[in-house]
Amino acid sequence: MRVCILGAGLSSLTLAKALVNRNIYVDLYSQKKKNLPDKSRTIGISNSNIEFFNDSIINVDKIAWKLKKIDIFSDNLRKEKLINFENNDNELFSIIRNQNLYETLKKSLFKDKYFKRINFYKNFNFLDNYSLVINTDFTSSITKKYFSRKIVKKYNSSAYTTVLQHEKIDNNIAVQIFTKLGPLAFLPISEKETSVVYSFYNKKKDNINNLIEKYNQKYKILKIGKINSFELKSLSLRSYYHRHILAFGDLLHKIHPLAGQGFNMTIRDIKILLEIIVNKYNLGLNLDSSVNHEFEKKLKHKNFIFSNGIDLLHEFFNFERKMNSSLLSKSVQMLNKNSKINNFFTKVADRGTLVY
Repeated sequence: MRVCILGAGLSSLTLAKALVNRNIYVDLYSQKKKNLPDKSRTIGISNSNIEFFNDSIINVDKIAWKLKKIDIFSDNLRKEKLINFENNDNELFSIIRNQNLYETLKKSLFKDKYFKRINFYKNFNFLDNYSLVINTDFTSSITKKYFSRKIVKKYNSSAYTTVLQHEKIDNNIAVQIFTKLGPLAFLPISEKETSVVYSFYNKKKDNINNLIEKYNQKYKILKIGKINSFELKSLSLRSYYHRHILAFGDLLHKIHPLAGQGFNMTIRDIKILLEIIVNKYNLGLNLDSSVNHEFEKKLKHKNFIFSNGIDLLHEFFNFERKMNSSLLSKSVQMLNKNSKINNFFTKVADRGTLVY
């Protein structure tokens, strides 16, 4: 059996690796000129998803920086801690550079006999040769033709990313601050480097370097890297598939980065899709549109609920910012002191429960 994947981003390479590990042939089609992932971008992967990644896709321990604690602050409470998540036994999250993961997957796939990459395509007549096509390519005419109906929310803001080089420290605590301009995250990636993601609520670009210096509490910064930006919006497709073509990855759903759950949603999607494909493969059944139907039935409502939960979290702190009041933050602070509630939210962040 042979599966076709359109696009060559992290989602498509991760899915391709998961499939070839099951001895399923994958033909991956991509544009000839493909830019490498932004060097300043990182992804956070929860502990349960890292375990799945290592066991079912590829071991990433060598390129992952493990975090055991996440501290969350709010401007409205000044220097008081709003929420903290901590696990003394296991890491909560692992932070990986996008480019490192991309290169690791690419190197492994290109040596696999079950994988074939085909550069550049002018038309899509070849799709009729496959009974199952998985599309992750935003720019393709297939996307514009069959996957244009979606629910989109624009946040009228942009995320700015960079990497700090600083003096060596014991760097295993992530920090997120809900500032008056938007959420700011410091995400450690080594003893000497920390990734920064700052999301602005308005289109005015303030001096990012000064803002990083203002909210930095622990790093002796030696250098601030090149700053990149991208527009923030969330989206959910109304229909997950068209006949034998399934939308996947960010094409399927995109959420606000404040909770670091975007790629985690894709990994959870891969788990379910892999289960469906492997079950059919083991039974000798064709991999066709029935895979897409089952995938949508199992995940569409769960992804929608989870996406809206992240959006609700964003609106919660956005409302407090507009009110210029610390009342909501103090309420959250009180709830966080309850160990059962704290454990519940830690579990949600790790596994997506009670949704997944």
